[in-house]
Amino acid sequence: MKKLLLLILTVIGFSACSDIPNDQEHTGTPVDEESITKTIAFLVSECGKDQQFRIERGVKQAASLWRTEDGTVAEFELFCKENFISDPEELELVFEKFSRNMEILNGHYNKVMVDLQVPLHLDVGPIHAIDKIFGAYNPYSHLSDDFYKNKIAFSVVLNFPNYSLQEKTELGPNWTRKQWAYVRMGDMYTSRVPAKYKLKISEVGTASDIYISEYNLFVGQLLDKEGNTIFDPGRKLLLHWNLRDEIKSNYSAPDGLKKQRLIYEAIKRIISQEIPGKVINNEEYTWNPYTNEAFKDGQAVQLEPEGGARYQQILNNFHAMKDVDKFEPVLDTYIKRSFDGGMEISQADLEKLFTEFASSKELKRVADIIRKNLGRDLEAFDIWYDGFKPRGTISEDKLNQITRTKYPTLKAFEEDLPVFLTKLGFSNEDAERITSKVVVDPARGSGHAWGASMKSDKAHLRTRMSKYGMDYKGYNIAMHEFGHNVEQTISLHDVDYYMLHGVPNTGFTEALAFVFQKRDLELLGLGAPDPKQVQMLILDDFWSTYEIIGVSLVDMNVWKWMYEHPDATADELMEAVQIIAKDIWNKYYAPVLGVEDQPILAIYSHMISYPLYLSNYSVGSLIQFQIEQYLEGKDFAGEVKKMYAIGRIIPQEWMKQAVGSELSAKPMLTAAIAALDAQE
Repeated sequence: MKKLLLLILTVIGFSACSDIPNDQEHTGTPVDEESITKTIAFLVSECGKDQQFRIERGVKQAASLWRTEDGTVAEFELFCKENFISDPEELELVFEKFSRNMEILNGHYNKVMVDLQVPLHLDVGPIHAIDKIFGAYNPYSHLSDDFYKNKIAFSVVLNFPNYSLQEKTELGPNWTRKQWAYVRMGDMYTSRVPAKYKLKISEVGTASDIYISEYNLFVGQLLDKEGNTIFDPGRKLLLHWNLRDEIKSNYSAPDGLKKQRLIYEAIKRIISQEIPGKVINNEEYTWNPYTNEAFKDGQAVQLEPEGGARYQQILNNFHAMKDVDKFEPVLDTYIKRSFDGGMEISQADLEKLFTEFASSKELKRVADIIRKNLGRDLEAFDIWYDGFKPRGTISEDKLNQITRTKYPTLKAFEEDLPVFLTKLGFSNEDAERITSKVVVDPARGSGHAWGASMKSDKAHLRTRMSKYGMDYKGYNIAMHEFGHNVEQTISLHDVDYYMLHGVPNTGFTEALAFVFQKRDLELLGLGAPDPKQVQMLILDDFWSTYEIIGVSLVDMNVWKWMYEHPDATADELMEAVQIIAKDIWNKYYAPVLGVEDQPILAIYSHMISYPLYLSNYSVGSLIQFQIEQYLEGKDFAGEVKKMYAIGRIIPQEWMKQAVGSELSAKPMLTAAIAALDAQE
């Protein structure tokens, strides 16, 4: 599941320049080339030629961020002369002090945000308008501006140079851990974004998150083609996660196909925004997605369609992100900031990786197995086929009975966290140490993990809890989120430098979350898969990666389209999204599943509230597979601890250090071929 801090980290990663008059909101610097050259020459003569690289880069980068309100050109020169640190011991001392203080600031800010957003994210009662205002508030928005004003940011820029992704790729293999930590400090201040823009991003992000967290369908109120209800009364499912999982769970149900088709009809109406607005999160009406008719007390009623609200949320995020572009000298689009900056893998490289995977001829062989297993032609929602997993043969009712009995409360689940880790090979000491840093909360939405940013705080695991106890879906989500929490704890507490805490990008935390989620039945006490089931799980990984790659491609191309059409309306975007989704479907999915012009890839809620996040799932799936292959026959707990203590270096270098090879789809493709051959 998503890692909730994505938008917040995007916001606080910006360097701001607030309280500046509108006519000064620019990226120009008063420092000219002559002044830069003179300052560099002075420092080289004072500090020696062995410091020339750091001096040149530090002075130039500091000059690019200096504004008139920061001081005169002469004051810039004096600042550089007085604050450049040439002594390695003093440089290390400053680094350690800055790291300590950033843990204090980041950690407490993170805790403030967790606490302020409790009414929005936890199932603790109705959301009041004041909750939304506090939830959208970003107390961190002025911090980087303050650090420019008091010159702390300039001290960092001057002494800890920033490196491009290409430079990190070329030089990184020879850097020490300390050098990597210095480089990450240099990544902190590369642009100056006025605080009001960061606040706007926070506001629209929170609004989108609320929109999604409250987008439930009472499926017990859905009518089939004959006008009958076929789901249990009161059943409430969240878009898109619970709707997708409901389709997955019905592959083993006697009347499952009818339920799957009904949900997919509702999904198509949501994508097209023909869904009546008043049936969303409302049990007052029955609704027939096939005819789009709504009824109240058995009488037909006319209800207005939602009519584009979904796409307006996407546009709101786009405009908030695009407004920042002018303050970014290098990563001047949100697409670049998300991929080159955030993921540290270029969008073009990822798109090439994804399209090559989606074009694999082995996918048709997998589809043939699914077709044979189902005894029917495939339909669009079969991209969510769940029959390869061991639980695909166990009914949802049976699984619910097991999880509800075992975990009648969230507290009961929380008490079992150390048990899960010891079953995976962690020592009792490590299991207690890690899980003592995790608390379990009742999620309002589908569930998420929110990590700590200081060692004295705790990570949060959030999942849904029914009034009957923990349903299997909630348990399955919780195991995914627990994987996040384990990563978040190890990569905070076990790294050698605070500036390296975390992972290269969120795909890496998704990878460990998938690893844990995949073992959900084993940890539930239902046994480990046998060799044949292992082959099936490989095919399941292969098929689910295929699914999420398509959604990622839609997400990427929607953002490209918005940049090409910055003045588009919600209706125009709605039409474009459906065209993009169908085009990608027809190119990569119709040849495999045998059905054309399907919009299903446009249903994912991440497109609304977590802009350009979906690629992390695709990358995470590939990383997960490489990690799983590497872990086979090894000490699971020991290797996981070692991997996630590597911390936040660039992705390809992390992969080489963790599993001995760069990120690639080849291991999954090779394993899928072997698994397919074993079926023939």
